[in-house]
Amino acid sequence: VQLQASGGGLVQPGGSLRLSCVASGSIFNFNAVGWFRQAPGKAREFVAGIGRDSILKNYAGSVKGRFTISRDNTKNAAYLQMNSLTPEDTAVYYCAADPRTVGAMRSQSGITYWGKGTQVTVSS
Repeated sequence: VQLQASGGGLVQPGGSLRLSCVASGSIFNFNAVGWFRQAPGKAREFVAGIGRDSILKNYAGSVKGRFTISRDNTKNAAYLQMNSLTPEDTAVYYCAADPRTVGAMRSQSGITYWGKGTQVTVSS
């Protein structure tokens, strides 16, 4: 399975972007799908994760209330709606998929599949 993230770009502070992550195979087999980001000079960090049935969702504190994660197993896709963006959200965003729980994925250890990143730049 390959994951491809897209939807990044340049946006002004306060703006919105919607990232998409499309899998080459079925993502239904993966319990957890998540988004991570890495800003210049910083370690990669967890942003959001979602369980197979879209009931369980987990967010980093820095994005809670601004970002919304979703998935469509019929389209083998996951999404990250990002609102009220700030310059601190500037980073390369990666999607990931793993058969374990969202909690386990959050640690980033042993994640099964990573997608190539998409750049998000928030600047005026």
